[in-house]
Amino acid sequence: MEAASLVFGSFLIILFFVVGSLLGWVVREYMMNYREIPRLHPEMYDHNGNIIPDEILAVRFENDYDYDDSEDED
Repeated sequence: MEAASLVFGSFLIILFFVVGSLLGWVVREYMMNYREIPRLHPEMYDHNGNIIPDEILAVRFENDYDYDDSEDED
């Protein structure tokens, strides 16, 4: 009985591995070939709808919300 369950379990493991590999391959092919290409931000186009060939500079400003409470206590 133990030998039969080991053989059956081995076949199931191999079956799940093969099915998972095939499904993974199909999903990968779908994602690589049929998924829509991400669109660029509107700032990257000129007035005619063409992509701007210049380098684009991104600037990020962060607010400093870490106030020192010791100044308020004085």
